[in-house]
Amino acid sequence: MNICVSNGEAVQFELRFACEGKVQEDVPFTGEFLSKWITFDGGIPVLLMGLGKRAELDRKRARRAAAKGVSTLIEMEVSSIGIDVSLILGVLGEGSLRAVAESALLALYRLPGWHFEEKARRETALFIKGAEEITDAQEQLEEARRLAEQVCRARDLVNAPSNLLYPQTMAEEMVRLGQKVGLSMSVLDEKQAAELGMEAFLTVGKDAAQPPRLIVARYDGDPESSERIALVGKGITCDTGGYCLKPASSMGGIKGDMAGAAAVFCALCALAESGARVNATVVIPAAENRIAPGSFLPGDIIGSMSGKKIEIGNTDAEGRLVLADAVTYAIRREHATAVLDIATLTGAVVSMFGFTTAGLLCDDEEMCADFLRAAELSDEQYWRLPIFPEYERMIDGKLSDVSNVSTDGCGTITAGLFIRRFAEGLPWMHLDIAGTAWTDPPRWEYQSKGATGAGVTTIYHFCRRWGEAHRNSAQSGAEN
Repeated sequence: MNICVSNGEAVQFELRFACEGKVQEDVPFTGEFLSKWITFDGGIPVLLMGLGKRAELDRKRARRAAAKGVSTLIEMEVSSIGIDVSLILGVLGEGSLRAVAESALLALYRLPGWHFEEKARRETALFIKGAEEITDAQEQLEEARRLAEQVCRARDLVNAPSNLLYPQTMAEEMVRLGQKVGLSMSVLDEKQAAELGMEAFLTVGKDAAQPPRLIVARYDGDPESSERIALVGKGITCDTGGYCLKPASSMGGIKGDMAGAAAVFCALCALAESGARVNATVVIPAAENRIAPGSFLPGDIIGSMSGKKIEIGNTDAEGRLVLADAVTYAIRREHATAVLDIATLTGAVVSMFGFTTAGLLCDDEEMCADFLRAAELSDEQYWRLPIFPEYERMIDGKLSDVSNVSTDGCGTITAGLFIRRFAEGLPWMHLDIAGTAWTDPPRWEYQSKGATGAGVTTIYHFCRRWGEAHRNSAQSGAEN
């Protein structure tokens, strides 16, 4: 991906923007949102993209228009594009530069054929015009490039077929990519997990043809701090539902049940590439949920690394089982001081929010506020759900400490609260991206059919803020 502030390079096509109103004499183009018009300026072909009413222009509309314009030119096989952002910056300010550049780059993504070698993509050079007066413009564009690249990498992982991306191959790929950006990587096999008592994790994956793996990636960006955020991502590479078999209509998406794993890993890679001052550990419980002679059944009672006993009410509620042990591992072995977990966890969240908004549960006000401010930078949509005592009681086990399904609905909330039972009282946040991780057709112009890379950018911005907040708190405490 190439993007930089223009320094006079000739471009094959220029992309400009216009707000609603009289744009050019004798031209039937009024700047209506996402409308297009091709014209010429001094012999240079120009694509005009409509931004709509100036008063209604916000960063998300700017993202959409930039992506739509770039996609249009890519379809015309244009190889170099000059994007004039002066109008957008004039209305929205300097903070919109990174957002527009990021979305323009995401529009270059094309669904690939899958293999583990670096894929040769058609190169399209993007040059930003109209940002020459911004002193840190190139730094903003470099951050946009890093984030877009990692979002595209997450998309590649989630789009990969289950016969090629399974726990072992996902671990190998993440080790390769993580070591390239300086992460400390380790992978636990099923024997090592058993020695740690990770029965909940192993119950899901132990009888599949492809054995489970626990993938751990560490980034130490602030060695002077004892604070460490755990980023725990569900890594089910194939989810048939087990003996509670999914219907045929749901089988098409079972390869993408590791979108949470892709999100946290790629966010950590972006943090490492940026040199962010934060300590973060990614823990990914990677497994297949298949039907086999020894697979777990409804009514089973199993153990966990935490010591808690779990009743199985539904074998298709497997994600919370593997996440439970992964959270315990992050706390007891990686010494996390806060936990964020992310998963394509429930169909119920799709019923609530559709395919544009993810569900959020959090028991720490400061942590939640930092995350929602990070979401304002990414323009991803999250909605906080309540945590009431009666919801907690819905997952109390009759014959055990906790049940993996609710006795009385509230599926998204109770699924998150199941994971919270293993957070050992630390600040905790849960993201359910079942609706936003995959889209067909795309809901926004900067998305592509299939995986979206949901969560990568917001988690990246959140971790930077989280590290800064704890660093400031430590400094304030030392001064007092």
